[in-house]
Amino acid sequence: MTETKIRVLIGSPIHQKPTVLKEFLNSLLRLNVANIELDFHLIDDNDDEESTRLLQEFKSMGDHIYLQSSGFHDAYIRNDTTHFWSTDLVWKVANFKNLMINRAQTLNYDYLFLIDSDLILHPDTLRHLIGTNKDIISEVFWTQWQPGTMFQPQVWMHDEYNQWELLPGEKLQPEEINRRFHEFIAKMRNPGIYEVGGLGACTLISQHAIKAGVSYNQIRNISYWGEDRHFCIRAAALGIPLFVDTHYPALHLYRDSDLSKVDDFIKETTETKADSTDAESNLSADDVPISTEPTSTPDNLTNADNTDITDNTDNESSKETIPLAKKRPKLTLTMVVKNESGRFLRQVLEEHRKYIDEAVIIDDGSTDNSAAICLEALEGIPVHLVHNTISKFSNEIELRKQQWEEVLKTNPEWILSLDADEIFEPSFAANIETLLYADEVDLFCFRLYDLWNATHYREDIYWRSHLNYRPFLLRYKEDFNYVWNESPQHCGRFPENIFELPHQLSNLRLKHLGWSKAEFRLEKYLRYMLLDPDGQYGWKEQYLSILDEHPHLIPWVE
Repeated sequence: MTETKIRVLIGSPIHQKPTVLKEFLNSLLRLNVANIELDFHLIDDNDDEESTRLLQEFKSMGDHIYLQSSGFHDAYIRNDTTHFWSTDLVWKVANFKNLMINRAQTLNYDYLFLIDSDLILHPDTLRHLIGTNKDIISEVFWTQWQPGTMFQPQVWMHDEYNQWELLPGEKLQPEEINRRFHEFIAKMRNPGIYEVGGLGACTLISQHAIKAGVSYNQIRNISYWGEDRHFCIRAAALGIPLFVDTHYPALHLYRDSDLSKVDDFIKETTETKADSTDAESNLSADDVPISTEPTSTPDNLTNADNTDITDNTDNESSKETIPLAKKRPKLTLTMVVKNESGRFLRQVLEEHRKYIDEAVIIDDGSTDNSAAICLEALEGIPVHLVHNTISKFSNEIELRKQQWEEVLKTNPEWILSLDADEIFEPSFAANIETLLYADEVDLFCFRLYDLWNATHYREDIYWRSHLNYRPFLLRYKEDFNYVWNESPQHCGRFPENIFELPHQLSNLRLKHLGWSKAEFRLEKYLRYMLLDPDGQYGWKEQYLSILDEHPHLIPWVE
């Protein structure tokens, strides 16, 4: 009697570089499809003709491959630092995935397997995931979201990307979050099947889950970023648990430099002799084909809500709380001000005084009482105030070097460099000590949100600073040779080579208030056009977009 084959539709929206796309398509051809009837639904969203040609060539292999043109020609920027996603791009991709769900339901496939086009799969991935008998399950992969940080899995436990267990009503201290984070990471490195709160990018979805109503439609009262989060929340609300499998980790080609790993990955996964139908595979942690350790030393981390965690999983004894007898490192705020009395200066300084130990402030040619406000707002805190009778901002590198030298005169330990219109969310004050006590980290980076009014921040192709992590908190090292970017504009607040130091990313958020009023935006526009009319040191299109009458705004949620 002929065994009935399992019908699977592989779906992938594709906007990809040809070099990466070629490896992805070859990976699909290496899949073990014994007893599987495999079809494809691919959406060509490319702006590169070579990528389109590769898809057309792939389609020519048979009628089981359905290739659909997206009809879009959106810009999608990716580089060796990160990927830049706008809200429009996110929901465009969500619509593509919904089309694939509809196709799988209409044609009655047993499973839909959604895969991002920058993944390289172990040949036994699909058969193994089917063998788990889960309605929704992803195969794990590991990504270094920012250069020099630790690798993290694409799955999480709750909220946007919290990778630790949290029971309803629990209020965890940073030390306990740290411990649970390490437990989660260690578990993801151990071959098994685990229930999670969020997943994506390499996901098998059963016909049962599809008929139950899973989709990538936006949930309007949820502000979480990314279509996968809305999919996961809807699945949980429908009573469908989410799982991750860690037996056959995929290779994520997040950067062009990751292409160098493909040959070794193929060699190792081809040689792996494991029973792909056994959910409890004998594949050991040492057999995992991609490194899950940071590529830089010492250990680094990327992501946590309201706390930062250093990767010390190699030594259980290193997971310790802050010694009570240890003196709190000194935190020095440094800032440049010029005619800020009518803006946000007092507001931000009154917040900063909750956690700083001293301040170094350059009054760069103010003609108002900005200097007096600094002294009043920081009364009781040592303030090193320097007056420039003539502003140096037209040659910013000169100003930033002066600021740096004045800070060094105070023998700093940690340096927090902020502008006079930048303020952290309230939870920063409660969590700053965790950062200051991080012995193996010398630099923390944060996301900066450009507030366009009191309640919304701006996001579009020109305004996406909050999608990157930028350095604001630096431990001063006397034996490090600091090198500056010698540019008259946009030279950076810190020396440009500080990323050679061990660093982490923090999910504590920073609000930029300077764009939040129309009159301030006009003033900045005129200043940029005066100092850099051709966009030589910045981005002229961004300068021009400052005056957009109907920008895309997103609510800020504390």
